[in-house]
Amino acid sequence: MTTTDNQGRAQRRSLRQRLVIDVTPLRESPDFRRLWTGHAVAILGTQMTRVAVPYQVYVLTGSTLMVGLASLAQLIPLMVCSLLGGSVADAVDRRRLLVATESMLAVVVGGLALLALLDRPPIWAIFVLVAVSAGLSALESPARSAAVAGLVRREVLPSAFALNQTLTQVGAIVGPAVAGVIIAGLGLSSTYALNVVTFLVSIAVLSRMRPMPPAHAVTKPGIRSVVEGLTYLRSKPAVLGCFLADLNAMFFGMPRALFPAIALGQLGGDAVTVGLLHAAPGAGALIGALTSGWVVAVTRQGRAVIVSIVVWGLAIAGFGLSHWLPLTLALLMVAGAADVVSAVFRQTVLQLSVPDHLRGRLSSVHIGVVTGGPLLGDARAGATASLTSPAFAMVSGGLACAVIMAFLGWRLTALRRWTLADAEIDRRENGS
Repeated sequence: MTTTDNQGRAQRRSLRQRLVIDVTPLRESPDFRRLWTGHAVAILGTQMTRVAVPYQVYVLTGSTLMVGLASLAQLIPLMVCSLLGGSVADAVDRRRLLVATESMLAVVVGGLALLALLDRPPIWAIFVLVAVSAGLSALESPARSAAVAGLVRREVLPSAFALNQTLTQVGAIVGPAVAGVIIAGLGLSSTYALNVVTFLVSIAVLSRMRPMPPAHAVTKPGIRSVVEGLTYLRSKPAVLGCFLADLNAMFFGMPRALFPAIALGQLGGDAVTVGLLHAAPGAGALIGALTSGWVVAVTRQGRAVIVSIVVWGLAIAGFGLSHWLPLTLALLMVAGAADVVSAVFRQTVLQLSVPDHLRGRLSSVHIGVVTGGPLLGDARAGATASLTSPAFAMVSGGLACAVIMAFLGWRLTALRRWTLADAEIDRRENGS
């Protein structure tokens, strides 16, 4: 084989590595592989339950208000338990916490399966169970997120988060589709029961991980522990900048609340069009995650956060202007891809800027931002559209997001200049 042939093969291999998602964390770390695999199984079942609950409530009541209240019932326990969950995740063995919370989630979903066997299950019981489920999930998520940095090399941490983002997007696409088929063919009780099975499989996989006890003496879980985490956040402007960046993107650029109005009015479509608009950002995010091999080569992660959110805002503004469905879907896919890139780098900055004994608490704040931001964004978009028009609400919101992010990028020097070298400085200062 000639030298030219070898060079050509090397160039093609290098191109694949830059485009295709990097699986190095899965290959190098057996414990990360177990954490990822367990989550892959559990998230599929969880997405099925997220479809089954509103469907069951609507069938029982015929009321969209009751469906909305079922979602609202989850918000308060999710926000409260998220903050407390971070303090717990820093104070106990994270593997044991994951196993314990998933075991309790299996019991709760089992309760939903039993209720679904009744002809007229009490609505209040369903509400209670979904609220408990949301609280348990909020306890689990900070532990899962905080565990990743201790399982893989710092250099491939962006790749690890890209792999996690892939799971989230695949679950969001496949889970609802599978749920629809199973609900129609086997019924609600069987759908919930399958979620129980996915939790049991995940528990079996997680149990094979090595213990992950606290590396340092930490404050006992509670309000004092939460305050300690929030106080530390004030000392890390790059991390705080990531939270502000995400809030800006979700508050000004979240388009979900206007999908029906834009689909039926501006695009002249129908219910299928609404579904396509909902699916497009997730499809773009999945493509972005699967082609994220290049993220490991990025050294200025903070600047990448700023750029990706500016792209998100401009894509959303373009979405508001478009009257052609293919262009609209393409812009939403670009927005979804930009969002997943932002998420990968925000997680990298967060996890590498924070010592291990505080990662759970700071991860919980991040989860609260990610959860609450879209709800605020939906409210802003709906209120603005009611006073003006859906198109104006999206165009103005997207442009505001891009402009504010550019301003924040200019003002938040710590975020704009953040690199892996800053993470190494933090590691030495924290003695971790």
